[in-house]
Amino acid sequence: MWKLTQQLRPHITPTRWMIRNFRSGEATGLYGFDHLTTAQGFQRFVADAIEKSGELVSYIAGMPSSPEIIKAMDEISDTVCCVVDSAELCRQTHPDREFVEAAHKAAMDMNDYLHHLNTNHTLYAAVKKAEQDSNLLTREASKTAHHLRMDFERGGIHLDPEKLDKVNNLTTNIFQLCSEFSENIADDPGHVDIFPVSRIPRHLHHLLNPIYQSTSGRESKRSVHGSKQKGFRIPTDPRTLSSILQWTSDEEVRKKVYIQGNSVPHANHGVLEKLIASRHELAQMMGCNSYADFMVEPNLAKSPKVVTSFLQELSKTVKPKADEEYIAIRDFKREKCGDKSAELEPWDETYYTSMMKSSVNDVDTAVVASYFPLPQCFEGLKVLVESLFGATFHTVPLAPGESWHPDVLKMSLHHPDEGDLGYLYLDLYSRKGKYPGCASFAIKGGRKISETEYQLPVLALVCNFQRARDSSVVKLNHSEVEVLFHEFGHALHSLLSRTEYQHFSGTRVALDLAEMPSNLFEYYAWDYRLLKRFARHYSTGETIPDNLVSSLQGARNMFAATELQRQVFYALIDQKLFGEQPETARDVSQLVAELKREHTSWNHVQGTHWHIRFSHLLNYGAGYYSYLYAKCFASTIWQSICEEDPLSLSTGRLLREKFFKHGGAKDPAELLKDLAGKEIISVHGQGIIPVTTCLLNELRL
Repeated sequence: MWKLTQQLRPHITPTRWMIRNFRSGEATGLYGFDHLTTAQGFQRFVADAIEKSGELVSYIAGMPSSPEIIKAMDEISDTVCCVVDSAELCRQTHPDREFVEAAHKAAMDMNDYLHHLNTNHTLYAAVKKAEQDSNLLTREASKTAHHLRMDFERGGIHLDPEKLDKVNNLTTNIFQLCSEFSENIADDPGHVDIFPVSRIPRHLHHLLNPIYQSTSGRESKRSVHGSKQKGFRIPTDPRTLSSILQWTSDEEVRKKVYIQGNSVPHANHGVLEKLIASRHELAQMMGCNSYADFMVEPNLAKSPKVVTSFLQELSKTVKPKADEEYIAIRDFKREKCGDKSAELEPWDETYYTSMMKSSVNDVDTAVVASYFPLPQCFEGLKVLVESLFGATFHTVPLAPGESWHPDVLKMSLHHPDEGDLGYLYLDLYSRKGKYPGCASFAIKGGRKISETEYQLPVLALVCNFQRARDSSVVKLNHSEVEVLFHEFGHALHSLLSRTEYQHFSGTRVALDLAEMPSNLFEYYAWDYRLLKRFARHYSTGETIPDNLVSSLQGARNMFAATELQRQVFYALIDQKLFGEQPETARDVSQLVAELKREHTSWNHVQGTHWHIRFSHLLNYGAGYYSYLYAKCFASTIWQSICEEDPLSLSTGRLLREKFFKHGGAKDPAELLKDLAGKEIISVHGQGIIPVTTCLLNELRL
């Protein structure tokens, strides 16, 4: 029923009784929880959650009315899982190692307790009773009862004790394997040593560590000059790898960092094989043919066959244009390097496509970034929210002990008629030891407390924007602006949700619908009608020129088929790895290479193993296709609802009333049809696929 997962956006939310409102200046603990004034407070946090939940379990055992059963079940979830959410955010962002380790232990302790809850037959019987009394429940309560019962059964409560114990052991093992996979990526990013420093563009030097080489060729990190030659040790983590591939003209350097960056960490070969085997065994114990069957069934698609058919059809559609784009890039390389027989390699893609976009559309990334200082970008989000929803963001003073870093800000989303709608922490700057990507983390979900009181959602928006060494102003490139708007879409999904139960609050929706709001809000990062209202030059205050935005838009879709083809390839890898397993062991790297040759226009580089740091295999195992579903849904909604008048209250009212406020409390297909009409989806066998017409037209495919 309750699962401990390594989601980038945890959807299970904390309890109202454990967090208090505090007056400005009054000391509290981390995220406003009194327990978390110190790292040791996580132990008390766990103990109190278990004690409170035990009281609720005893209450449910007395078989109160069905509405009271559902309310109490929701409060159990709201209570015990707050530790998981708080611990996950702490583990990913807190600079104090003592807090991080305490949070990790709290998460593991709660995992043990969640297994106890998930196998509680008294709770299961109560939920079944409530589901049978659906005529006594509200529509949302009835759906909650159904989902709770299904979650119990997906956790194996119907199995005999021996098999159930095995399922619980497998679940714990899967969690540990996911942790190990992530830790290996962080601990072993790989590196390449390059001499001399002149082979690396000067503006990237600050990202790299200097090393020195004597005339004998031996390398040293000691900065002793004399006859030693200076070079760089280039870490091949994804961020640095991307920068080197985009800006370095030396092909040999690009080749070395590409191969190294796509070949580590070696330890993840074994971890991934164990993860695939454990997930498959779990699925089979639950009566499914594969882990993909187990994961896809509760979602819109219903079946891996539906997903694979959708992906293969999209692959066929996009291939001719992707091949054309490949030839165009190859010919551009041949022209630039003066070799008419030069072949295009994977380490060339970022370098030459960036050059082509700049030359064809006259786009200078440094000039573009000068119009997107980070404070102005957040002003753009404020403009967007006020224009669409009539709501405003206000800075809220942080109480002593509430924050985890001096960079953190706290905002309230306020509506003039409805009051505060929720709270958002902002942790936007990169620092050592912090979660390396961008994500929205739940802290507390919304739920109805009484007829007059609503528990407001609280979450954290975490990004990793780099401070430049030569400037106090943090400027974003446009892809970073797009990421900020993407994650803000997730945050709004939580902040605007008004469900009766936290079980369905905000982003707690079907997996293949969860990414739609974030993809929809990416469109606003490209629309000049919004950009002209906030994008201003960091020093002159000049509004971003219309022609510069037009150039950006022109560059945006130059290689749209190549990018879409890549996403299809990723999704097919995910489905294949977690689909039905062969009787004899297979070579996962060979399988990935075959899929790349079949479904992309690019060569596979022998000896590379890109998939061993594809962390989406953890968080979206058998569910990566949901990104493509979301792109299709978002394109249709943008064109049918938003594009004509994207900043009007009427557009915002439609989005909020027809979609955001419902969270996961309504059937996902009904949500989509209510918002954008029945043309947004298509029935395929027993499942549902998105209609691709709008997306393909948008990308000119």
